[in-house]
Amino acid sequence: MQQTRLDQYDNSWYNPGSSGWVRLLWYFTNVLVFNHGLFPFSRLKVALLRLFGSKIGIGVVIKPSVNIKYPWNLRIGNYTWVGEEVWIDNLALIDIGSHCCISQGAMLLCGNHNYKKETFDLIVKPIVLENGAWVGAKSVVSPGVTMGEHSVLTTGSVATKPLESNWIFQGNPAEKLRPRIFENKP
Repeated sequence: MQQTRLDQYDNSWYNPGSSGWVRLLWYFTNVLVFNHGLFPFSRLKVALLRLFGSKIGIGVVIKPSVNIKYPWNLRIGNYTWVGEEVWIDNLALIDIGSHCCISQGAMLLCGNHNYKKETFDLIVKPIVLENGAWVGAKSVVSPGVTMGEHSVLTTGSVATKPLESNWIFQGNPAEKLRPRIFENKP
């Protein structure tokens, strides 16, 4: 029977991008500005993300207490909202479209470990949220997942595979619930 051997773990192949100094500077910026509940200034956060290499559109709102691992691995389209206590663990590229909503406490996780290997190898895959996707509060988007246009991941759900456009998904793992239907304005 195999056993996990963390003393054999080796992720030396992984390169998070940017120099060690830039990563250190980002660490303190993230702690003091982004992952802090007393700093509500979204425009300054957007400017700092751009300074650190993010591609950010216009009208983006970033609420307090957001944790972003590596801003140089982040693209966000126009008019997207990132809610309180969202964790963007972008070991790989996270590409978020326009008019997306990432609700409070949601997690976008690009990394995981291979539990089938005793060396617990690091697995890294990108995440894509297409235009109009909505990640519900306390939901998890797993490595390699693409959420199609206007798809919805309901509160507390876990996306482990691609989510089709214009559908609502619920559960752990998330399954199709019903089509997303928009009501016309009066």
